[in-house]
Amino acid sequence: MEPSKVYFCDLHTHLGDGLPNKLKRLIKKAGIGQIDFANKYVAIKMNLGEPGNLSYLRPNYARAVADVVRELGGKPFITDCNTLYVGGRKNGLDHLDSAYANGFNPFQTGCHTIIADGIKGLDEVEVPVAGGEYVKNAKIGRAIMDADVVISLTHFKGHEGAGFGGAMKNLGMGGGSRAGKMDQHSAGKPSVDTSKCIGCRQCSKICAHDAFSFGETREATLPSGKKREVNVASIDHERCVGCGRCIAVCNQDAIHPDYDAAPEVLNYKIAEYTKAVVDGRPSFHISLAIDVSPNCDCHDENDKPIVGDIGFFASFDPVALDQARIDAVQAAAPLPDTEFTRMRQKLEDAGELDEEHAGDKLYITHPDTDWQSCIEHAEKIGLGTSRYEIVRVK
Repeated sequence: MEPSKVYFCDLHTHLGDGLPNKLKRLIKKAGIGQIDFANKYVAIKMNLGEPGNLSYLRPNYARAVADVVRELGGKPFITDCNTLYVGGRKNGLDHLDSAYANGFNPFQTGCHTIIADGIKGLDEVEVPVAGGEYVKNAKIGRAIMDADVVISLTHFKGHEGAGFGGAMKNLGMGGGSRAGKMDQHSAGKPSVDTSKCIGCRQCSKICAHDAFSFGETREATLPSGKKREVNVASIDHERCVGCGRCIAVCNQDAIHPDYDAAPEVLNYKIAEYTKAVVDGRPSFHISLAIDVSPNCDCHDENDKPIVGDIGFFASFDPVALDQARIDAVQAAAPLPDTEFTRMRQKLEDAGELDEEHAGDKLYITHPDTDWQSCIEHAEKIGLGTSRYEIVRVK
């Protein structure tokens, strides 16, 4: 396979030409105009930021992309799926509240924000994965699949599970419904924290497979403040199909997924979910290597960046794009007193820093991850190539 073109611009600006204009110029030079946008629905997939985290991409960048899409005749909307964990984006209503608080509203971005998998994270489409080895049918948020064109707008950063968060993480994991996220993170089976369960049985009412039973008793404090003995829930994993409906309906956050997938398998599934999202329709990928925090924007905090700001990247190939940004981060000088420098010192002191990983910022920041597996598997299933040619744009 020939190397893919990855277009890059740095962050230098001058009077009258700010970063949003530079981003517009970059994506035009990268060929976004080759896509037929006329009257097409265009999903701009991005992480809208967990409340408390300030390293997510500013809505100004989303506005720049939406403006270009409109200029080319498309109908853009910003979208993301609900999260699997407890937080400010667990359901569609809280998710929109968080999005608006972070500036993702039509007045700021010039287009609507739609939560792709609905209020409870159940609005999904099962999409076959061509050549999938670990996923045969990916569960993708319906609004993402309803789009005619998909644009990934990604904040590049480290990630405590995948090793890095890039275009594939944004589309694959981020595009999965709640059941899709469970499918990628684990065997797809949730469990009950009995210390939080109040025995309301809402989970049992929504379960189509009779997987819940209520035997163990404990004293629980009800929403009214009263205390009483309740029978708490348990899940029969032989009956459970991992649909995630019980997680959505539990108002006590007592039901949670079991994160038991190996790092390599997690990344294999992310690559396969990404292929499900982009197959059969035009896609374009943009990544901003700024505020390169060690952890995902799904955290309700953001740590100090591990390297300085690098620039903007764009490509039709999500694999080449991810590899180019990884290489740029690996080549950048590390900032002092960061999670990377602390972890490197810890590994050195323990004699666990081998020569192979001595300069790998992503591995050192999260030594239990394996970021290479995502790139390698994506190439194997024909999603793209890690070979790239950088084209600089002023």
